[in-house]
Amino acid sequence: MVDTADDNERRAFERLWDENHPRVLAYARRRAPTSEADDIAADTFLVAWRRRAQMPQDDEAVPWLYGVARKVAADRRRSGARQERLVDALGAEPGLRADEAADSGLLEALAELGEKDREALLLIAWEGLSSRQAALAMSVSEVAFRVRVHRARRRLASLMEARRAYEERAYRRPGLEGENQ
Repeated sequence: MVDTADDNERRAFERLWDENHPRVLAYARRRAPTSEADDIAADTFLVAWRRRAQMPQDDEAVPWLYGVARKVAADRRRSGARQERLVDALGAEPGLRADEAADSGLLEALAELGEKDREALLLIAWEGLSSRQAALAMSVSEVAFRVRVHRARRRLASLMEARRAYEERAYRRPGLEGENQ
């Protein structure tokens, strides 16, 4: 394939990289094993280079890049799942995963949410996107995105409350804290 990019396109893309690579890499690190984050970020910018003519400009570039990174990460997960099924079919043992999440009730509750609900919350909370930008990243209307966030917040609160109630029951011991024996 012959690349016909001129110097202006190259400089513009280098600026895009310099300004946004750290954000895309951080996004990838929060959603994939650390060992895969660099590849996800690199693949995201490869797609951006190939589709530079269709890429939005200005404040819509970052949500667009997050949307690409999300799809790249999903492709890698699917590929990993296919690989694991192949390994299982061949009777070999898969290697240990490098992904180790922090032991937190919030992270555990987030993990229990559906992928789209989790992504909606993370785009707002961790990536700091507006509803309009996050909707663009997820390829949905802003209204649909706001509804998803509202429902996801309710689900997350419910999961967190259920965890708290479970932990309270698990750590409560009979005969302690003024109970009559």
